[in-house]
Amino acid sequence: MMKLEQTPEGVVIQVKTLPGSRKNDVRCEQSGVLKVSVIQIAEKGKANKAVQKQLAQRLELRKSQVQLISGETNALKKFLITDVTVNELCERIKRLLGE
Repeated sequence: MMKLEQTPEGVVIQVKTLPGSRKNDVRCEQSGVLKVSVIQIAEKGKANKAVQKQLAQRLELRKSQVQLISGETNALKKFLITDVTVNELCERIKRLLGE
């Protein structure tokens, strides 16, 4: 079960990033954390931007709705997703992962 936190600004989602992977993909949910792989290496924020783009595309959001709020230099990050409810985001994640 995804760990999604509703805040006044939006929904916070935990993401484990796998930079330098073979392909860009939202892989799975594990221990409440969404795993996202990106081709970009972790250098000067390139991987963070690639993860943001993957989340927006795969969850059918605008890129401006996805903001990195913590973990800039860590594999475990938190993103703020705006203009959606916890239930809406949960449904989008389930569809994406084929659950």
